Order: sequence, then C-alpha cells, then structure tokens
Amino acid sequence: MEDRVAEAVAVGGFWSIVFSGGWVGVLIVLTLLVLSLVAAYLIIEQMFVLRRGEVMPTGLADEVRQLLAQGKLPEADGACRKRPSPLAFVLISGLTELDFGWQAVEKAMEDAVSEQAAKLYRKIEYLSVIGNLAPMCGLLGTVTGMIMAFQQVAVTQGTAGAAQLAEGIYSALVTTVAGLVVAIPSLGAFAVLRNRVDQLIAETAYLAQHAFLPVRRRASSIGAARPAAVAAPPSAPPR
Repeated sequence: MEDRVAEAVAVGGFWSIVFSGGWVGVLIVLTLLVLSLVAAYLIIEQMFVLRRGEVMPTGLADEVRQLLAQGKLPEADGACRKRPSPLAFVLISGLTELDFGWQAVEKAMEDAVSEQAAKLYRKIEYLSVIGNLAPMCGLLGTVTGMIMAFQQVAVTQGTAGAAQLAEGIYSALVTTVAGLVVAIPSLGAFAVLRNRVDQLIAETAYLAQHAFLPVRRRASSIGAARPAAVAAPPSAPPR
C-alpha cells in the first residue's frame, strides 16, 4: 500500500491524490475550481469598474456647477447624460427635483447615492459568498475522506494499517487546503473592494453637493429674504 501511494504521488502528483477520493472528491475539486474562476473574474472586473474616472468623470461636477450658476439647466442635464456614471446618475436625480425646492433635491440625491452604493456592492458581495462557501466545500471533502478512511478500518475489521488510514486522511485534507486557497484571496479582495466602494461613494456624494452649491445658496438667500419681508412693519397710512 505504501508503494502504491508513493507511486501515485510520483506519477500524478497533486491531482492523483485529489482524485483518489473518488467521485465525491472530484466533484468538490471541480466546485472549488469553478469558485476560484468566478472569484478571479469578479476581482479583475471590479478593478476596472471601481476606477475613479469610471465612477466620477473628471470635471463633470465643476461643469455642472458652472452651468447651474448660469441657470442653464438643460445644458447641465445634457452634460450628465453624455458621461454616464454613478456621479452623473446622482446629479440627474437632483436636477429632476429642482422645481420642488432644495429639500427635494437633497433627498433625491441621497436616495440616488444609496442606490448607486447598493449597485456597486452587489457584485463584490459575491466574493464574500465565495469566501464562505469554499472552506465549507473543503470541509465537506475532509469529512467524506475521513468517513472513507474509517470505513476501511471497519471493512478490514481493524486490521487496516497506518498507511491505509493515511491515504484517506491525506486526500481528505487536500480539499480543505484547496478550499482555504480559494477563500483567503476572495475574502481579502472583498475587504479591499468594499473599502474602495465606501471611499468612492463618499466622494461622489461630496462632489454632488459641491455641484449643487449655487442652487443651495440661491435657496438659502430666498429663505432668508422671506422672513425679513414678513417682519417688515406696515407703512403708515397717508394723512
């Protein structure tokens, strides 16, 4: 038995050990392989999606601010639609509520920021799912391998040697290692990308508020003028 295990390691190496667990081991290894490919795809994709220029096009907030200061609302809307992005979506949401006052504009932008944050979080959440599933798949392979090892003991009525037990246990632990190899990078990438999304969303909200500063100032000046007009004493009647 020891010679057979040594021969398997020498000839097939790692894959011979993995596939020695039978169809259950093969299925678990294939599952982990698929999870690793999906995780790699998500990480690479998000590296391109979560770029500052993709989320917040350079100069868009300043351009919209200048157009709003000049009262050119259609031009501001057109500038946003020409450069689709999360920031443009937030700005358009605010522009559509201009007729209803600053509070409506602010509420619309807050809702838009929350919606864009949820949209950006949606895909990176899958990395967290993969990071939790992969160790469980590896643990499943370990448990099934241990069952096979002790089944060998039962079949041989306790006469199985250490080499026979070591073969089953060794192949079982390989799936645990494979699960951890998939899980650790996935969870690490999830943490990094989540912090990246938090940073970009905070900057998007700030730029949107900055772009609407002329509207906010105009609303504040109107609001300050109304109480002054109400508090003005009535003019004396002519004699």
